[in-house]
Amino acid sequence: MPVEPGARDRLHRLESISDAALGRLELEPLLRTLLERVRELFDVDTATVLRYDEAAGQLTAIASAGIEEEVFQGVRVSVGAGFAGRVAAQRAPVLIDHVDESTVVNALLWERGLKVLLGVPMLARDELVGVLHIGSTVKRSFGAEDIELLRIAAARLALTMVAEAASEDRAAATALQRSLLPARIASVPGLDFASRYVPGADFAVGGDWYDVFPLPGDRLGIVMGDVAGHGLGAAVVMGRLRSALRAYALDAASPAEALGKLSRKMNHFEEGIMATVAYAVVPPDRETLVLSLAGHPPPVLATPGSPARLLDVPPDLPVGLGLPPADRRDTVVALPPECTLGFYTDGLVERRDADLDDGFRKLTTAMTTGDPEAVCARVMAALVGTNPAHDDVALLVVTKRPARP
Repeated sequence: MPVEPGARDRLHRLESISDAALGRLELEPLLRTLLERVRELFDVDTATVLRYDEAAGQLTAIASAGIEEEVFQGVRVSVGAGFAGRVAAQRAPVLIDHVDESTVVNALLWERGLKVLLGVPMLARDELVGVLHIGSTVKRSFGAEDIELLRIAAARLALTMVAEAASEDRAAATALQRSLLPARIASVPGLDFASRYVPGADFAVGGDWYDVFPLPGDRLGIVMGDVAGHGLGAAVVMGRLRSALRAYALDAASPAEALGKLSRKMNHFEEGIMATVAYAVVPPDRETLVLSLAGHPPPVLATPGSPARLLDVPPDLPVGLGLPPADRRDTVVALPPECTLGFYTDGLVERRDADLDDGFRKLTTAMTTGDPEAVCARVMAALVGTNPAHDDVALLVVTKRPARP
């Protein structure tokens, strides 16, 4: 609908204050500033933003001007319930001129004497971000012009909240992942390690991880995993899986048993989550390793004087899918003297414009024996080069030291 001259002036004032605020304020003070401006522009007693939590199916008050108790008391409204819940469920403006327990879930609104409420959905690219509502303690009318102006304000707020949430998620996910990925792998008798982790260009961080840890009896556990999805949610799940697998590894007789327990845990507590994992246990003599693959690409092995090759290990289903623990398999792999083994996630070898087999060919060609840092650099140069990967890339290289005379 066209905006009339008087409304255009109010819209200009709203946009000017938001543009100035966006350049210098964090989200919380920005919301307070804009809500105060909304109160002034619409001549109302209260303006509130409720954020939508899709997983919980609820709206939570995060900022308010006029009835700040909504935020202090953590007011929550289920989608579909009451006034704000109707706005969210219908994704359309709702206007009510009778405010009591029959129309509004939040008792604070009628206890403060509000007589009329207008709410609009906060949408960003058709996705529900929250609800913006205003209220007055005196009987008054809101016309189509007011509704349109409030929708414009809500759209601007929604975009700001989405951008801020994405930035916060990236920072939190990066911090979490850095705290869980080994910055430096401790020295291990008979083996040398090097690693790389690079977030994908399309996502700041994801659920890729690698791990190396000691086990009872001078054994060594080596893990490479990839949680489906990206962002903070995938990083949080990755942290839980990493800790759980370490715990199961202490008591499991084999990698397959540990992965079976991990998958059972995911099926019960992480429904709908899936991850691929390669888990190997190296015995004290370092002559072999026992490997189990849960939907993960096979490691690549390079031996002196021979071309590198992908290990011929049967893959089982990813963890989180309904495979009985007893059906997972172990494979014993010989570790020849001075060999080098590479574990990786699919982001290293998969490209949108190339066949997967081409990625594997590049990997086996680039993989050699020798210093693991040099091998990591060679592999990353060959498979990533100057073109950033779209997905996360994790690489862990293990070299067996020459036997002492």
